[in-house]
Amino acid sequence: MQCPYCQYTDSRVLESRSTEAGQSIRRRRECLDCKHRFTTYERLEFVPVTVIKQDARREYFDRSKLLRGIIHACQKTGLSPETLEGIVEEIESQLQVRTLREVTTAEIGELVLLELRPLSEVAYVRFASVYRQFQGIRDFVDTLHQLDEVRNQK
Repeated sequence: MQCPYCQYTDSRVLESRSTEAGQSIRRRRECLDCKHRFTTYERLEFVPVTVIKQDARREYFDRSKLLRGIIHACQKTGLSPETLEGIVEEIESQLQVRTLREVTTAEIGELVLLELRPLSEVAYVRFASVYRQFQGIRDFVDTLHQLDEVRNQK
């Protein structure tokens, strides 16, 4: 690590501390040449996942955007914020371990529905209605029948 004061390349670590819920490490260092102290942060670097939108545009995966959509679908369902954050964490983890670095919005939507189905039927139908762009009551009825079939298979 290069000293920000004298640019010497050797330093010693005085203290290490986990920050950001374990997502990074804060290190206090001391330059072995000029003795100045400075702080560095180490973070795990994720390879960006590209999302292919329905209109073929591409953008980087944004976990906050996904969380907002899930929160909106889950309003007044009793699901805790921690549960919703866990859904996003799970989906993001699944996307990070994939060999393909591109994913369609349809694939992300199906991953969300798989996570919501056992937690809340209401949230499942709400999310499906937006994600699958329901056009009328028939779409709702079909989705409810599918949910009922899944429940009866168990």
